[in-house]
Amino acid sequence: MTGPRTDPMPHSTPPPDDRRRIEALLAIMARLRDPEGGCPWDLEQTYATIAPYTIEEAYEVADAIERGDMADLKDELGDLLLQVVFHSRIAEDEGAFTFADVVQSISDKMIRRHPHVFSDGDADTAPAVAGTWEKIKAEERAAKSGQDTPPGTLDGIPRALPSLVRAVKLQKRAARVGFDWPQTAQVLDKLVEETNELKAEIDSAEKQDGADMARVMDELGDILFVYANLARHLDVDPEQALAGTNAKFERRFRRIEAWLAEEGRTPDQSTLDEMDALWTRAKQEERGEL
Repeated sequence: MTGPRTDPMPHSTPPPDDRRRIEALLAIMARLRDPEGGCPWDLEQTYATIAPYTIEEAYEVADAIERGDMADLKDELGDLLLQVVFHSRIAEDEGAFTFADVVQSISDKMIRRHPHVFSDGDADTAPAVAGTWEKIKAEERAAKSGQDTPPGTLDGIPRALPSLVRAVKLQKRAARVGFDWPQTAQVLDKLVEETNELKAEIDSAEKQDGADMARVMDELGDILFVYANLARHLDVDPEQALAGTNAKFERRFRRIEAWLAEEGRTPDQSTLDEMDALWTRAKQEERGEL
């Protein structure tokens, strides 16, 4: 940890000529955050205001990987690294910690969680490594809590995660202590049960000429939670599965637009039946059935 900044104003130290060095990026960020002549926008930022950018950049890294675009991946990893440097600089300005502290923290953690590499631990398969990692992680959570009682099973799962991702993590944690359906068929039964409960809410809303949206949202949330659980039982990443379906939908809809454009029309100038027929055509085209 460091105290309040007492070093000379960063504008007196220009970035190194070799911009491949991390010191160059640290110097650039220090200059941007310099109260004397820095960037007004960068100076106004806080952890909270740049957090959405941090999340966005992580998704853009994943997108570049999905597309197999190495040039884009290089740029997006740089953007993500900038977020780490930015947060660290804000912390240094406040006297909380420095970028060097961040590097030390993750270095210590990686050594601590890989005893089979850096000490006398034993783990010669990927599942064994994962088990050791989770065991050490749980011990760290317990130590960090500073409480006499062990932390709860679900403690430490970030609330800022995408809800579908967090649902799977919650379910995995609960499963470790035996709170889980033993068979996938039981998850499917639960899905039918939750779907029927949502249908009952919708039917009730139609009879009363108005839906209780809080109850509808609650039942729909239950269905999505069960879908996440089903994906976990099938060893499928639900985010990846949905991303694939999103891409498929986009691909097929663009074909519909292209075919309509050949006729001088747009989707809003056609009927649902026409677009549905074109959707079937696009689907058959993808499957090589045409």
